[in-house]
Amino acid sequence: MRLPRILTPRVTASAHCDLPCGVYDPAQARIEAESVKAICEKYQANTDPEFRTRAILIKEQRAELVKHHLWVLWTDYFKPAHFEKYPHLHQLFNEATKLAGAAGAKGGTDPSKADELLQKIDEISKIFWETKQA
Repeated sequence: MRLPRILTPRVTASAHCDLPCGVYDPAQARIEAESVKAICEKYQANTDPEFRTRAILIKEQRAELVKHHLWVLWTDYFKPAHFEKYPHLHQLFNEATKLAGAAGAKGGTDPSKADELLQKIDEISKIFWETKQA
């Protein structure tokens, strides 16, 4: 059964939230990544097993948020023209999300992995702001 024409959507929209706000900023990913790094440092400096367990749980939550914010930028903000102008952008996002995931900051407690993640986010941020200026 087909819907009456009056009920058929005329416009389709997509966004990172229920309302396409158009507000994007790599700072969201960076703040969470800085939290991941700080937690890794605190984890390394503390031997209390309960503290370490809590630290790991919180770090993993924050790392998941980093991935989320990066994916929103990657899939919703950046358009084909951006990927043409910056051909390494897909690889950069892939590396950053892997560093936020199980192979990096989420899966370990080494602050140097969080530093690598922060460097990738800085590279993404630089490109992001260049595209905002255009």
